[in-house]
Amino acid sequence: MPSKLDVTTPSEREIRVTRRFDAPPELVFECHTKCEYVKRWLLGPPGWSMPVCEIDLRVGGRYRYVWRNDEGTEFGVQGEFREIVAPQRIVNVETMDGVPGEALCTTTFDKSGDGTGFALTMQFESKELRDGALQSGMTHGMSASYDRLDDVVRAEPS
Repeated sequence: MPSKLDVTTPSEREIRVTRRFDAPPELVFECHTKCEYVKRWLLGPPGWSMPVCEIDLRVGGRYRYVWRNDEGTEFGVQGEFREIVAPQRIVNVETMDGVPGEALCTTTFDKSGDGTGFALTMQFESKELRDGALQSGMTHGMSASYDRLDDVVRAEPS
């Protein structure tokens, strides 16, 4: 598993991102499910903040994130949790403000030596929606965010 973000398209409707973190799965899972962590790392490229972070971590629970850049532009994502197996797996559906359709997201956190192998598979309703996500610069923002997450988990006591 790569230490930097690896992005593939395993099917015409999917995007898969993988990365390794030098932290236990429990911590990487918490960093994805607790707002006090999420607001520190899930920010995309420089110049963005997250003024809204809401997570109701239970099956059927919802989440919402809103990002704002230095110019005041906002962008939001929301969804519902379908499956939660802490600290190994999260399945959720996700919609993005102003973008049609939803994606089914499966995130796994696997023990990998003394770290965590992370994988996120996003399945879109169509190839066109998948391609639109790829063309949006999403993976650039994800790469910056996961670099920040790496810093967050390294700073936490073991």
